[in-house]
Amino acid sequence: QVQLVESGGGLVQAGGSLRLSCTASGRAFSGYYMGWFRQAPGKEREFVAAITWSGSITYYTDSVKGRFTISRDNANDPVYLQMNSLKPEDTAVYYCATGFVGSYYSTASRYSYWGQGTQVTVSS
Repeated sequence: QVQLVESGGGLVQAGGSLRLSCTASGRAFSGYYMGWFRQAPGKEREFVAAITWSGSITYYTDSVKGRFTISRDNANDPVYLQMNSLKPEDTAVYYCATGFVGSYYSTASRYSYWGQGTQVTVSS
């Protein structure tokens, strides 16, 4: 079993920044991807960013490219999501997830473990 805990959410004005953290505990598997997803009220959960086990490759949805950065120092460290130039449309509950997903890194159903989520609210 793997447990994920997110932190770092909050209320910020448009144009501001937040850094989310995802800490994993329990059994860890080499090759797991780490992903960030978000879900706004009344909307489906959507992919935000993902990073490979080694941290060498990252992926982003188009709407956050150039504004968000996913990172990890090594496989046993927390995964971070640095969010800059935040917009009101970024408001959502943000979840981190992990699993053997490979090329399906943007598909939520492919991830095996999820955190409880952290609220991000961007005011205009």
